[in-house]
Amino acid sequence: MGSKHLPPARGANQADVARRAGVSTQTVSRVISGQPNVRPETAQRVLAAVEELDYRVNHAASSLASGRSRILGLVVVSTNRYSSAALSVGVEKAAAEHGYTVATAAVADHTSAESVLQAFDRLEQQGAEGIVVGVPIPLESTTMRTRMSRMPTIRSEHAGFGEDAPFAVDQHTVSRLAVEHLLELGHETVWHVTGEESWQEAKQRREGWKDVLRARGIDPPPEIPGDWTPESGYRAGRTIAAIPDVTAVYVGSDEMAFGLLRAFHEAGRQVPEDISVVSVDDISLAAYAAPALTTVRQPFQSLGRAAALRVISRIEGDLEVDIPPTEPTLVVRSSTAAR
Repeated sequence: MGSKHLPPARGANQADVARRAGVSTQTVSRVISGQPNVRPETAQRVLAAVEELDYRVNHAASSLASGRSRILGLVVVSTNRYSSAALSVGVEKAAAEHGYTVATAAVADHTSAESVLQAFDRLEQQGAEGIVVGVPIPLESTTMRTRMSRMPTIRSEHAGFGEDAPFAVDQHTVSRLAVEHLLELGHETVWHVTGEESWQEAKQRREGWKDVLRARGIDPPPEIPGDWTPESGYRAGRTIAAIPDVTAVYVGSDEMAFGLLRAFHEAGRQVPEDISVVSVDDISLAAYAAPALTTVRQPFQSLGRAAALRVISRIEGDLEVDIPPTEPTLVVRSSTAAR
């Protein structure tokens, strides 16, 4: 009965860890925050003590003591697209490995500079030390460029722009892999269902598609507009199914390809017997479509991880990080066949 009045058990603190490891609390703090100036054997003792005592870092107290928040900001589009979720996972994992937490700001309209600036403001108010931008933000305004220069900022999905280019996915390569695969199977030309016009990715893929065809002496057929959604893929599929000469289609995303396959099925056009289909992303459901989708895999988690590591290396100054590869790869399944 008297147990109701007992105080809750106290969790282990840094002093407990220091006593168990036989070091100072300053050393414990350096090990936990990932600072390099600790001997490996000492760090090993501290980490063993942390595990034995089930010590949990009090980030609020740590921030007060150090004057740092150890928060990364992440700007994403308010969407249920797989790519945004996978990118976020990559950022979260890399941040956690280096003792950071992630604050996310979603924008409904990434084409609006004002919406993106408001996202930056929210993240700064939460104490972000650096920002990963996972949307194709407008850069025309001096205000946007100035805001990005105020703290370490990396644009994760925007290939071909300065120092972002080394780890952003080259969308021309994405298109080359898709279109050359179809041409090498004997198809005379390749139609294209585009992504949302305002996305830089969609523009670069469209340019890549045209470049590959023209390099082979082929005039590109009319592009079919899409907006990344299965519904737009379905509409595009109904349009394409009514054109008897189409034998190969390059679709801007797996999610649009699902809608396309449905439209072809309803129209009696068989895949790949009548029409071969290549899409982009390689989301987890792509292998379970009917037929399984041939697609160009984009390493979204690696992309998020690379962006987060680059930001962290800027924040820390002398931190050496290994940037993971972010090359796209063609995954051949059952939705393509020789003509």
